[in-house]
Amino acid sequence: MDGSKGHTAPETNASLWSQRTLKSRIPCVGTAVHSGRRVSVTLLPAPADHGIVFRRIDLGRDIPATYNRVVDTMLCTTIGEGSARIGTIEHLMAALAGAGVDNVLIEVDGPEIPIMDGSAAPFCFLLECAGIVSLETPRKVIEIRRPVRVTDGKAFAELRPFDDTAPGGSIPTLDMEVSIDFAEVAIGRQTINLRLTPQNFREAVAPARTFALARDINHMRELGFAMGGSLDNAIVVDGSKILNPGGLRMKDEFVAHKLVDAVGDLALAGAALHGRFIANRPGHGLNNKLLRALFARQAAWADITQESAEAVAA
Repeated sequence: MDGSKGHTAPETNASLWSQRTLKSRIPCVGTAVHSGRRVSVTLLPAPADHGIVFRRIDLGRDIPATYNRVVDTMLCTTIGEGSARIGTIEHLMAALAGAGVDNVLIEVDGPEIPIMDGSAAPFCFLLECAGIVSLETPRKVIEIRRPVRVTDGKAFAELRPFDDTAPGGSIPTLDMEVSIDFAEVAIGRQTINLRLTPQNFREAVAPARTFALARDINHMRELGFAMGGSLDNAIVVDGSKILNPGGLRMKDEFVAHKLVDAVGDLALAGAALHGRFIANRPGHGLNNKLLRALFARQAAWADITQESAEAVAA
């Protein structure tokens, strides 16, 4: 870890005041859902203040995982630096954010992260296998001070100050409420509430898979998307039917996956968020628009990293 001191981190809010990284490197191989190509990924430990950085080893280019490097949000979140791009980063980013990992170098040999089984669970498993350690450096924390809201028709996404009357809300805490509403009977309207902690994320939402409507698949493939998609890595809905032989993993799997996507997209803030996230019909584009709106409004947020430094020293 380039000389950084660390120790195995228990899953407590106190430990989440300190920056965290991986204990050891870990590789994986999988299929990219949109290009259909085989992709190799390796997660490596990184020192304090390194942040999450993707490295296109085939191009020799690094791309920091930040909201202002998002270059495309059609069907996934794609970041870019010059001609180098990395797509479908949201599930891996969600796993890292859910586990409270701040620093990691991600080496990938192509333009897309593998879809795995369509959820964040395989990436959570990789992080558990690699191990997570706390560093002797305070975690970067952004506190939401004033509401910021973005809309797109009936869809909206909003960040609000943390509800100080809510129990158990030590800093940093992100409370999340996500709703969706689909005409398809198999989905309908669903709402989920979650306090983002490593245990809550891993157990309650990480296994939720991405989903697609059967009527949209041919059109997506005509546009060059979903070439690697299958019933092994996505839920496919046809009206009132779930086409996957095994059905759903949980009754609210659709909205749970939308929350997973939001966790991954909000992780591009480059710091842990302390506040509340409320969204109706969110998508990658709206989530990124929300972060851009937040950081464009200086009065809406504050860097409270110094407070986390005092907590670590206490």
